Amino acid sequence: MLNNYIDVLKNNYANFNGRATRKQYWSYVLVSFVIALLFNIIDRIVGAGSEQFGLFGTFYSLAVLVPTLAVGCRRLHDTGRSGWWLFLYLIPLLGALILVIFFIFKSDHDNEYGAAPPSL
Repeated sequence: MLNNYIDVLKNNYANFNGRATRKQYWSYVLVSFVIALLFNIIDRIVGAGSEQFGLFGTFYSLAVLVPTLAVGCRRLHDTGRSGWWLFLYLIPLLGALILVIFFIFKSDHDNEYGAAPPSL
């Protein structure tokens, strides 16, 4: 799981082309969530930042914004959708719900974004 997170940051930081498997995407999301949670706990303990926005959590969120969008775009490509679907995040709740459903879909066939990645 940690290997997928590191791979996204190290080898695919701003790679919006190609495809990402469900395992790669969800591993990245889970590890990123845990790290963000830890930074937010540190922010609370240290008292860094305001009540709503901690200093460390904010810096981490900004640092992983591009790779998070990139892996989401590649995950959508794996389901045969354009990365432009990420704009659904701008619709509160409903947009995120629709994207989660898209991210869950499995895609074992080749599509316009490349050959199907090997199943893990």
